[in-house]
Amino acid sequence: MNPHAPAMPLFDTLKHFDHPNEYINKYIALQIESGVSDAGLTYELAYDWLLEQKAVENNFKSHRSELTTFFHWLWQVEQCSILQVDRRSLARYLEFCQQPPTGLIGFCNVPQFQLKDGERRPNPKWRPFLGKKDLGQELAYQLSHSAIRTKLALLSAFFSYLIDVDFGDRNPAAILLRAGRYKNNQQHLTAREDDENLKAFSELQWSYVMACVDRLAEQQPDEHQRSRFLISLMYSCYLRISEVAARPGFSPVMGQFRRDKKTGVWGFFVPLSKSGKSGTVAVSDALLAALKQYRGHLGLSELPAPDEQTPLFVRHKASAHGRDAGVRHANLGIRQIREVIDGIIASAANEAEADGLSQDAAEMRTMTTHSLRHTGISHDINIHQRPLSHVQADARHDSIDTTSRYLHTSRVERHQSAARKPMDGLANQG
Repeated sequence: MNPHAPAMPLFDTLKHFDHPNEYINKYIALQIESGVSDAGLTYELAYDWLLEQKAVENNFKSHRSELTTFFHWLWQVEQCSILQVDRRSLARYLEFCQQPPTGLIGFCNVPQFQLKDGERRPNPKWRPFLGKKDLGQELAYQLSHSAIRTKLALLSAFFSYLIDVDFGDRNPAAILLRAGRYKNNQQHLTAREDDENLKAFSELQWSYVMACVDRLAEQQPDEHQRSRFLISLMYSCYLRISEVAARPGFSPVMGQFRRDKKTGVWGFFVPLSKSGKSGTVAVSDALLAALKQYRGHLGLSELPAPDEQTPLFVRHKASAHGRDAGVRHANLGIRQIREVIDGIIASAANEAEADGLSQDAAEMRTMTTHSLRHTGISHDINIHQRPLSHVQADARHDSIDTTSRYLHTSRVERHQSAARKPMDGLANQG
């Protein structure tokens, strides 16, 4: 525990947000080596969360600032996983913010990063806490009750996001806002059932996505055969982006497709899930056919050999930045995968709008890469009628209650089913 450790800025400005930064990568790698095994995945999820805030710059800045401070405390002070944060430990974070070490307090507003020798570097003058001066004299640092509630509200939104992407199962910030001295008097916190945060494509919307990527794969095979297989895999196996993207210490390979020697059935092995557990997802006949088609395009055998190390999604050209700079046959990273999927969704939405489905198109444009996981789970339960226990196992949910959230997740569907129920089921019989 080192509360006096210098703070590291973790997220650049909107203008430079999508640019890889070796200083941040090295810092995250150091946290993993120091024992916080999920620091990399937590950072990636925070990156995804901030991407959703980009439309409103002030929101982006607020969330960026809070997550940077919170992660400093989490990794440098508590030295623990975000999954271990509960109501008590979060209260310690608030105490830390109310009385931060003097070395973390600055008295002038400076940018978190600066350009030096042609690259973006952390600004050594930046501090996570900003104090005030009066007539040139530094005043004692103070954090108002309102500012603390704002911190909790920002963290509550992030914890809620972690729950939505199946990374966490509790929101300690929301608990502190609802009870105790930090209670939020604004009654805007709604039940999770009505949050409608499980964004999934409708069956019609998904048909546009698949039709779009199928056509692109036929018209531009060198670019989009990979796109079709990527989308098929993530939808069919309910995968998170972190489970198919390369990152320090993990590079997905074709050998993760495995044939059970006893039953002869195929599965996709996920070596590291969000809880650190491994698991095998059942592979459908349709996905197996998609795998054969993709491998045929790559000039490979129909199905992977045991322990085959061929990268799962190879780059079309060598990377210009980062740890894989100059390497063409490296795996795709999170940003590249997100760009591919976002591009397909945008094209599919444009086609839906051209067919007069403007509302569907608008809804499709709000979807993210993680919506493919939600869609696969929701469709398998509500449309394909897979047993809930089978979906739970493939989704790698710890509890059947988590899987049950996908049963009629749409408020419209729930209201429609309620509208059709009779007052007396036997009244119109015989």
